[in-house]
This record gives sequence, C-alpha cells and structure tokens, in this order.
Amino acid sequence: MNSFAYRTTGLAIKTISGISRARLNIHGAEHIPQGPTIFVVNHFTRIETFLLPYHLHRLTGTPVWALAAPELFVGKFGHYLEQLGAVSTRSPDRDRLMVKSLLTAEACWLIFPEGRMVKNKKIMEKGRFMISYAGGKHPPHSGAATLALRTEFYRQRLMEMIESNPEEARRLAERFMLPSTDKISPLPTSIVPVNLTYYPLRARDNILNRLAGWLVDDLPQRITEEIMTEGAMLLSGVDIDIRFGEPITISSCLSCQVIQDDIQSPGVIGFDDHIPSRQRMRHEALKIMRQYMAAIYRMTTVNHDHLFAACLKKAPINRIDPENLKRRVFLAAQTCARSCDVYFHTSFDMDQTHLLTDDRYHKYSEFIHFAIEKGAVSPDGPELVKNSSRLATMFDFHRSRIDNPVGVIANEVEPLTRLQRRISRLSWQPGFWLKRKIAHLLIKRAKEDFDEDYERFSDPETSKPKEIGRPYLIRGDQRRVGVVLAHGYLAAPAEVRGLAEYLGKMGFWVYVPRLKGHGTAPEDLAACTFQEWIDCMDAGCAIIRNLCRRVIAGGFSTGAGLALDLAQRVPAVEAVFAVSAPLRLQDMVARFVPAVDMWNRLMGHIHLEEAQKIFVDNHPENPQINYFKNPIAGVRELERLMASLEPRLSRITVPALVIQSREDPVVNPKGTEKIFKLLGSTDKQMVMFNFQRHGILLGEGADRVYRTIGDFVEHIRQSPPPDRPMEVVDTTQSEPAPQIAQYLKPPPSTKP
Repeated sequence: MNSFAYRTTGLAIKTISGISRARLNIHGAEHIPQGPTIFVVNHFTRIETFLLPYHLHRLTGTPVWALAAPELFVGKFGHYLEQLGAVSTRSPDRDRLMVKSLLTAEACWLIFPEGRMVKNKKIMEKGRFMISYAGGKHPPHSGAATLALRTEFYRQRLMEMIESNPEEARRLAERFMLPSTDKISPLPTSIVPVNLTYYPLRARDNILNRLAGWLVDDLPQRITEEIMTEGAMLLSGVDIDIRFGEPITISSCLSCQVIQDDIQSPGVIGFDDHIPSRQRMRHEALKIMRQYMAAIYRMTTVNHDHLFAACLKKAPINRIDPENLKRRVFLAAQTCARSCDVYFHTSFDMDQTHLLTDDRYHKYSEFIHFAIEKGAVSPDGPELVKNSSRLATMFDFHRSRIDNPVGVIANEVEPLTRLQRRISRLSWQPGFWLKRKIAHLLIKRAKEDFDEDYERFSDPETSKPKEIGRPYLIRGDQRRVGVVLAHGYLAAPAEVRGLAEYLGKMGFWVYVPRLKGHGTAPEDLAACTFQEWIDCMDAGCAIIRNLCRRVIAGGFSTGAGLALDLAQRVPAVEAVFAVSAPLRLQDMVARFVPAVDMWNRLMGHIHLEEAQKIFVDNHPENPQINYFKNPIAGVRELERLMASLEPRLSRITVPALVIQSREDPVVNPKGTEKIFKLLGSTDKQMVMFNFQRHGILLGEGADRVYRTIGDFVEHIRQSPPPDRPMEVVDTTQSEPAPQIAQYLKPPPSTKP
C-alpha cells in the first residue's frame, strides 16, 4: 500500500463529504475489536467501496484494504487501486497476501459477502439467503469466513510452532514474508458484521447524471442508473446508518480436535495442502457465513419507507384504505419497537402519533407520492389501488432502483422475520380491529406515562391526588361524534370533568388527555415544551378518531389554544370550541416573564444557577386542582404556543365556537376577539359571559357554559359530515404544510 495514495483518497473523500448533503450515523463502533479483523458488509452502492475504508480507518487507526472487482484494475486507475491496498478477486496471491496482512494486524479487510452490488436488495428466497443478480442467483460467498479461519489457523500454528518446532515456525514466517515471528498478532482473528442502510432511497435525475450524459456519448444504461441513484443520495441528502454488530471470534470455531491436531502437527503444512481438517474447516466456514449474513441483515435500520412498502406488499387486497395503511404502520412501529428486536431510524425516536393525525413530518405523503410516481399505487377516489406487479422483483436488475424502488425497499426488510410476521398479521386485520387496538394502546400509554411522571415528580405534601391528574375517557351511547377536550395551564384533567360528563350524558364520547407536566408537580411542568402538549393533544385526537366517526376538538385556556392548533393541522377535526383561549395574557406574572427568562439564561451561562428564578407564586381559583407554583419556563412555552398559532388561525375553516368572560383576570378579552376575527371559518360564533373569574368551567354559572357548548356540539352532530377526498401532497412541487418545529424559536422580547 502506498501511504501517500491512501492519504490522498482520504482527503478526496473528506472533500466529497463536505459537498455532499448525506448524513452519516455510526452505531456500535464500540464493538470493533483489536487485532486481525475482517469487516463483512452488505453491498448496495459503489459508495461503500470508497466511503467505508476511509471511515473504518478513522475508527480503528489501521489501514483498511478491500477486495475489488477485476474489471476495475485497468490502466492508471487499476494501479491507483493497488496502491490503496485493494486486491483483485482474481489475483493468484490474493489469499496469501490477505492472510499475511491479518497475521501481523498491519491492515484490516473489507469484504462484501454477496459478491456484488445487490441493486434489488433481494437476498432471501424460501427463508434462506440467496443473492439475485442480472445473471441469476447464487448463495452468499463464504470467502470471508474461509479467510478468517485460515488466518486464525496459521496464527495459532505459528504460536504453537515457536515453542515446539522453531524450524517450522521460521519456514512459515518466510512463506508469509514476515520479518520475524515477533510480528505475529497476539490477539485472535475476528469478523465484524456491518450493515449500511440508506434513507430515503430516491433515484432521480440529478446534476451528476446530466453532466455525465453531456460529457460522454452513449453512456451505458448501467452507469446511468448508478449515477442517478447514488448521485441523488449524495446531493439531495440521505441518512446513511452504519451499524457494527458483535464480533465473531474465530478461535472458538477451531476448538474441535481434528482442527487442533492439524494446528499442532509437527510436520510441514503448505498453504494449499489438503490437510485432514479441510472438510471440517469448510463446514465451519458455512456456519460462520450464515452467522454473519444473519447479523448483517438483522441490523438493517428500519425506516418509515420500509414499513409502508412492506405493508403495501403484504396487503391481501389491491384496494387500500390510506387511513388503515397509516394505522398498520403505526402499530407495526409501536409493537415491533417493544418485541421484535428491530433497529429503528432516529425519526422513530419522536412520538409517532403524527401518522394518525396531521402527518406533519410528511412520512406518509412523501412515500405515497413517490409510490404513485413509480406506479406502485394509483389513487382512486378515497382509496389507493395497489399495482402488485410493481412490488415484485421481476425487473431488469440494473434498472430496479429506478423502475421498482418500492419493491426494492420492501425487499430490504425481508430478512427481518419477526417484523415480517408482525406486518403479515396486521395486514389481515380488519379496519375496526385496527381502530380498537390503537385506541386501547394510546389510552394505556397515556395512563402509564402519567403514572411514571407522578411516581417521579410528585410530592406527598404538595401534589394533588392521582385521580386529579389522570387522563380519562367518557363513553357515549353511540360512536357518531366524539370530543377531545383539553384542560388549562397549571391544571389537570379534573378541571374539565364537569363539562366532559355533561357531554357524556348527551351521548358523546369524550377523551380528556393530560397535558405533559400537569397533574404531577410544578418541577415536571418546568421541563416541558409546548410541543409535548401538542403531542398529548394529538394522541387524544387519535383516540377519539379511532373510537368515533367524527371528531370535535375543544379546550379551556391553554387547552383552547391547543384545540385551535389541532383544528388547523388535522383534517379529521370537523369543529372546534375554545373557552378562554389566551392569545393575550394580562396577569402581571406574564408581563415580567421575558425579563425573568432572560435573567435565568444569563445566570445559566455564567453558571450561577442558584441566582435563577425558576418559579413564581400562583394563587389559583381552584386550589384543589391547580399548582401553587408557576414555572417561568412554562409561561414562555405558553406564549410560544400562541405565537405559533396566531398566523395560522385564518387556516381554520371548520365550524368554531369561541367563549370568553368579559372580566377574565388572566386572559385579555381583546385577544379572544382577535382570535374570533382571525378565524377563517364561515360558520363561527363568539359568546361572552359576565363572570369575574378565569375558570368559567367550574363554579357558579358553569352550567350555562356547558349548555352553550352542548348546543354547538349537538349542531355538529346533526350536520352532515363534510366530503373529504383523499389528498396526496406533492412535496417536490409545492411547499409543505407548516411544521410545528418552525415555531419553537422564542417570540420577540417585550419590555416588562
């Protein structure tokens, strides 16, 4: 190997990495052992051939050499590859050179056990590993296992001969061109399985393939496809997850007596001699190959595209309800995360309820648009029609990533048998069962989250009883209309129980979520963001949507703001009522929050946390429910929520009811009037009461507010549901719907 060429390649890859928008995520690097190591990696693109040796060298500090296809060793480029340490798979001295470099641990090796790029990712057939390619099929290669066994065999034999037969040890050292027997690695040989997963996989026309077509006439179709696929990955931005598995220690595979007899034999053993243990070594090589192949594909980083593609492929009928498809993917993600030993993409770290509500991260819409573009599905009214032939593997091998990408994506997770069984079961479940399962799962999860937070934060002296903060469901007498009803800031679900029970007696289903940080202790609330409140509201909406045919959102105070936010984002919400929505706060505490928040940040920067003012006293109207301390951070989150909502109010077009007290000491009625004016609804109503308190859903006269809301909800029940044709968002042509994340920045500071 030429060290200058190696460094030059490293600089080139570093430069390309700077230009590329690809994001590299490395997992399990701690599994990489010391000593002679062979990395076995799945092979999908040419990116791996250049990218991996560079990054492996950075991780190990040892040069990493690779086997390469013989057609690459032509002219100056072939000479350059040889300087980098690459060896042709047809080189007559290939095995001896590889064993020699491993014996001394002077280099690690990178081997692709499939033997070629598997562009269609079809590596399973009838439950066994079988590689598909343009010329047919073949099982995975066992060459990496054979090489590791030969290395460990000679490493152990050399160590044995140094003591028992020094002459044979010197002969073997000369045979492998070792300067001395002292250079032999004292550490055992290992094989490390490595998986690379790309997300999203989108082969599209890009500047690289246009440039190549301009520079080269009659560019081969195979090269054009590779530039389209891999160029799109690098330029448009793709997550590359590199995952290292547990090392396979080869020494344990040589423990049988027949192999040990050959290792300890006093006679001369040549490199290619037919030794008695040869057949047993072949048997061990096949076992090791199956072990590392299973490990490689077990580490596939599952993403949303995988789940959507697999659910499409396994759907028993060709007409598909998009909502049921999203429900199946949601359930697959939730249940497989707990029981299927699957590695998920980082996008699954966040709550997945968005799949059931507004798809605000575009996981569904981007996949479906891509599937329609490639002919895997086609819209037909409110349904999707699956083209089963487009999910099969009977496509030109070198065009599969362009012509049949949805099938390729589905193929990639075929080896994950437990995931496949789970998706198969979900695919045969009827729609009503999916709804029931999701509602049950979300209700159970909400209760478990509350119990966990209560156990962690509650204070026996100051916290309220558990029943105050626990979320609850009130069952109606029919499933036509359900209400998701949110409580206010510093409060708990018990705050709106009176209204919830009133609506329940009218026959409506009502679910009251607990907003994160509430119902436990102020310290819990101080660490929460308004995005977490939105997630709780989304979960409540998903519960009602899966229990009832129609959904109404409502809330009090901060809960009212969350209800309006939900109505703007989620098409399934057919109406909204907002009681005392806090667009403008007139409580004196709120006026000083920006200044106090800035002071707290300053004290944090100079590490004077003891000087920070985290809480202010609260004198609640309902002390049996509300906190007595108000976290400054919580008020800031409330302000950010409403700042994010104000410019979106005009997008709310469903029937709306706004209720406010004229003498509210906390919420400025002018803010409520502004909310009403900004609403884009044509069917909207504002009702003003003359109560001298903020909490108008409790206490004297609350029944009048209940009746007003009840009449509104009954009006919606009697109205025909709106027609909602299926919409597929073209994320490549139009601007995406606004995401909540863009509103996380603080609003402009105001003077106290």
